[in-house]
Amino acid sequence: MKMLIAANWKMHGAMDWIKKPVHFDTVLPAKDRKAIDVLICPPALYLAAMVEPAMDNNVFIGAQDCHAADEGAHTGDISAKQIAETGARYVINGHSERRANGETDANVKAKAEAALRHALTPIICVGETLDQRESGEAQAVVAKQLSGSLPEVEGKSFVVAYEPVWAIGTGKTATPSDIADMHNFIRTIVGPDTRILYGGSVKPANAAAIFAVETVNGALIGGAGLDMYSLADIAQAAL
Repeated sequence: MKMLIAANWKMHGAMDWIKKPVHFDTVLPAKDRKAIDVLICPPALYLAAMVEPAMDNNVFIGAQDCHAADEGAHTGDISAKQIAETGARYVINGHSERRANGETDANVKAKAEAALRHALTPIICVGETLDQRESGEAQAVVAKQLSGSLPEVEGKSFVVAYEPVWAIGTGKTATPSDIADMHNFIRTIVGPDTRILYGGSVKPANAAAIFAVETVNGALIGGAGLDMYSLADIAQAAL
């Protein structure tokens, strides 16, 4: 299956960043990356402005979250229906930063099902903390998150992103063996056709080793996805 290289911009950016997908294409032209999919998930207010220039340069655009409801009195939220109307194609659900703020598996599942209702592809994030890993609970934690978070919608595709919370912005690094063990475990749950991304401090320096793991089908990238040269280096490693 095609690798998916997904940049999560989090709460970074300015209006002139809408030009970045065009810049990315000058660094790594679309004709040279047909074997992979590239996705940028900017803050919500840039979605509509970014979709057309991004798609013109063979870059997908996605959102960082959505509400489970299509509309209603949910101040500050954005619905999957509204995201789809911008032309975006993906949405991240259950990112570790949102889970840390109280988002539950049931919340993630409801959001993913909303995304699928509106023809968006949810990227469902799971992962354990350092305490959970060191106490031998990593697989049990991830299995529980998957059981509670995966959408119950037949015939629709989703993506899973494994984010070891202990390897995000901490200076700690998951080894290729760590990644392979967890991705192989996730594969037994989601089956052979679901893309499983790795999302733990992916950088140009470690991307090739991560992508060499057979069950890694791409990456969910944080800080290294803000700069188009850095993102292109990671994408090149996937090629």
